[in-house]
Amino acid sequence: MAVASTPSPNTWRVPARMAIAAVLAILLGLVLVERAYRALEITLSGVLISIVSSNGVHVAGARETVYFNLGGDDPIGLRMTPECSSVFMLMPLLLVTSVLLWLRPRRAKRLIVSLLIAGAAVIAVNQIRVLAIVGLVDWLGVTEGYYWGHTLMGSLVSVLGGALALVLFVWLATRKGKADGERP
Repeated sequence: MAVASTPSPNTWRVPARMAIAAVLAILLGLVLVERAYRALEITLSGVLISIVSSNGVHVAGARETVYFNLGGDDPIGLRMTPECSSVFMLMPLLLVTSVLLWLRPRRAKRLIVSLLIAGAAVIAVNQIRVLAIVGLVDWLGVTEGYYWGHTLMGSLVSVLGGALALVLFVWLATRKGKADGERP
C-alpha cells in the first residue's frame, strides 16, 4: 500500500530543473548587466559612506564612481572596476548552487535560501572592503591609505570574506535539520 502524499520522482525534478535554469539565468544576467550592477553597487557604497562620513559624498553612477571627502583637503573618487565588483564573487556561489540543485534536487528550497544568505554576505563583504579603503584614505592620506586599503586590506577582506561566505553557504546548504526529517 502506498501513501497518497508521497511525491513521485518526476514531481520534484521539474521544480529543481526550473530552479537550476533560474540560477543559471541569474548568472548569465549578472554577466550581461555587470556594468549596471557596478553602478548599483557603487550607489550603495555612496549611501554607506555618507552615513559614516560628514565630509560630503557624490555618486556618479554612470561612471561607477563615488567621490568622498568633498569638504576636506583631499577629495578622492573610487571607481568600481569589474574586478572589484562583488558580481565575480557571486558567480562561484551561483555555479555551486546549480550543481547542488542537480545533485540534490529535494533540497532546492534549502539551497536557494543558502544562496540568498551567502549572496547577501558577499555583497556586504564588498561594501566593508570599500568602507575600509575610505577609512584608510581618510586616516593615512590618499597615497598610503589607498595602497593599504585597496591592495592589502581590501584584498584580505575580499578573500577572507568570500571564503567565509562560501563556507556559510555550504554549511547552510548541507546541514541536516528537522525539516528534512533527519536528526540535527
